[in-house]
Amino acid sequence: MTDPSVLGPIVITSREVYDAVVRLTGRVDVLIAQQQVAAAETADHETRLRVLERARWPLPSASLLIALSAFIVGFIR
Repeated sequence: MTDPSVLGPIVITSREVYDAVVRLTGRVDVLIAQQQVAAAETADHETRLRVLERARWPLPSASLLIALSAFIVGFIR
């Protein structure tokens, strides 16, 4: 055991330790809730990005087909 004179006049009761643990538990619960909200928002953003990426790919393909068609028509004439 430690010598009580090492801490000097400081006395930490079990009630103070309990109160500190309760406060810490509350803060951890808040952080967990915030992390869950952030994870849900991130998943939503990922879904939206994937939808936008799938919707965009036909544009370059269509422009390439139009350009190739114009080249072939111009070459034939």
